[in-house]
Amino acid sequence: MPRTDAPPAADRSPAAALAARVAALRAGDRATLARAITEIENELPSAPALHAALREHAGHAHVVGITGPPGAGKSTLINALVTELARRGKRVAVAAVDPSSPVTGGAVLGDRVRMDIGIADNVFIRSLASRGHGGGLARTTPRVVDVLDAAGFDTIVVETVGAGQSDVDIAAFADTSIVVSPPGLGDGIQAIKAGILEIADILVVTKADTPNATRTERDLLDMLRLRARKEGWRVPVLCTSATTGDGIAKLADTLDEHARAAGIGRRVQRTKDPAVTPLPADRNEALRILASRDAFVRHCGIEFVSGGAGRAAVRMRVGHEHLNFNGTCHGGAIFTLADTAFGLASNSHGVIAAGIDAHATFHTAVRAGDVLVAQATEASRGRRTAIYRVDVLRDADLVATFTGTVYVTTRGHA
Repeated sequence: MPRTDAPPAADRSPAAALAARVAALRAGDRATLARAITEIENELPSAPALHAALREHAGHAHVVGITGPPGAGKSTLINALVTELARRGKRVAVAAVDPSSPVTGGAVLGDRVRMDIGIADNVFIRSLASRGHGGGLARTTPRVVDVLDAAGFDTIVVETVGAGQSDVDIAAFADTSIVVSPPGLGDGIQAIKAGILEIADILVVTKADTPNATRTERDLLDMLRLRARKEGWRVPVLCTSATTGDGIAKLADTLDEHARAAGIGRRVQRTKDPAVTPLPADRNEALRILASRDAFVRHCGIEFVSGGAGRAAVRMRVGHEHLNFNGTCHGGAIFTLADTAFGLASNSHGVIAAGIDAHATFHTAVRAGDVLVAQATEASRGRRTAIYRVDVLRDADLVATFTGTVYVTTRGHA
């Protein structure tokens, strides 16, 4: 029987309704969990408050990232691994990221087809579309992991899209990173290339019952001998066969060993440290805080004006310290003003964006006392990069134009 002393849903305050949702999710209500993930994934207006409330309960799950090239057998391996973990009594969640079409924007979300675990109370599987984001993940994957963590799962497995050598974003928040290599990885040079192989805490050779598996195992072991060991952990190479079950129990044991050696919940430890203040959900306020943290921006006398998703504006009054030998504003000072707006706008989505290219064109001279405003707007945002345009204005006069490109990561700002 429902409780009669509870107020009707319509009479609840927003705070009470949020608290009720958090309680239901933590109590194991799968429908509430599914709706929360949809809200976070679609970045609805209510998502930041929900994520903040749930993140308070995160940090207890062992997050396992599984990555590797297309066709390596990641989904089939996960099916066998999750079955083994569930058999051991663990509650396991899977977040499987599928690529989105560059033409239609849709995603097949077909990884789950290879996971025939079936309906189980202690297993939850969710597919996520990458939505054009690079690095092998969706932009919201870290926040979805926080939701699953708050829901009380012991292990959260994150499967990346088929990854290349530079798709290493999973290492930013996984407690244990597994890199899956299919037999026939390539010649010895391929095995020692920098990139995805270097992030591995565990290397797994799949399809171990096929002829080339032994050679791939040998190549990976040779690669490890050429590299420095991770502190406190020796990266193992495990051979598995999901069809026969060989090596799956050993992989589950190794996951437990790495969790004991390296710890879990490291991704949330920094923001739970009282010495670190997390950025607020309001993007204008978050950008204001980022600008205030930049000592060089303060040194140049640049002031934050406003910001939002994909945009930012900053201001500078030209002083004598900004002038060049001709008595006009130094091009470097104008470039710095534009670059500041560019940096804030590109970091307005809650993840770190690193500048990789910039170009400025100057149109008119500026003198001491003039007030310049740089307005940055997002021109495009793709899987790995985003492009921004900045106009530097003196009242209605266009002083300079600036274009810049950034590499987009999945690492959040502290």
